[in-house]
Amino acid sequence: MRQGGGGGTDGVSPGNVPVCYYGSAGRVPAALERRLRAAEVFMRCAACGLAVLAAALLGADRQTRVFFSVERVARYTDMQSLVFLVIANGIAACYSLLQGARCLVSVLTGGVLLSRPMAWAIFSCDQVMAYFTISAVAVAMEAALIGKYGTTQFQWMKTCHLYKRFCAQAGGGVACAIAASLNLVGISLVSAFNLFRLYGSGKGRK
Repeated sequence: MRQGGGGGTDGVSPGNVPVCYYGSAGRVPAALERRLRAAEVFMRCAACGLAVLAAALLGADRQTRVFFSVERVARYTDMQSLVFLVIANGIAACYSLLQGARCLVSVLTGGVLLSRPMAWAIFSCDQVMAYFTISAVAVAMEAALIGKYGTTQFQWMKTCHLYKRFCAQAGGGVACAIAASLNLVGISLVSAFNLFRLYGSGKGRK
């Protein structure tokens, strides 16, 4: 840390030097920092759990119907949008688990050293993951609406009245995926705060 003109520590470090946010020289008070870290851990764990639940509900979703002695089985693999959603939630769950473990370690150790390159990496990954899951949810919701109500323009008939249980479970999976994506959006806001406070003005900073 560089000493200011008055002999005190101003808490400013160059971008290539790790910065500790705890203590009197931190960017924010230690109590607020701990609450922020705890909230981040909770959000990342929630995103992981919801993503796993969404992938499990969709992956196990199937229903068998018999039409004129012909057996038909509805699976999530019959809709590419649901396959994309399952893959997206699997990736989001693994990513959230790893980042949640990192945040938990920082909470248990009482502090974290974070440099600007590391903050940029976390911020970029969180942004990509949030947009990735949102796009997967948007595609799945469009396909779900077509299955629920059909579309007369393309003469696509609605199918959910034929596979009610399948559509109900798929709807639950999509709802969990929406909740997971919202958590990832909140996480991206937290990572943005963690990044841009490194560029905040400080006493005696040039």
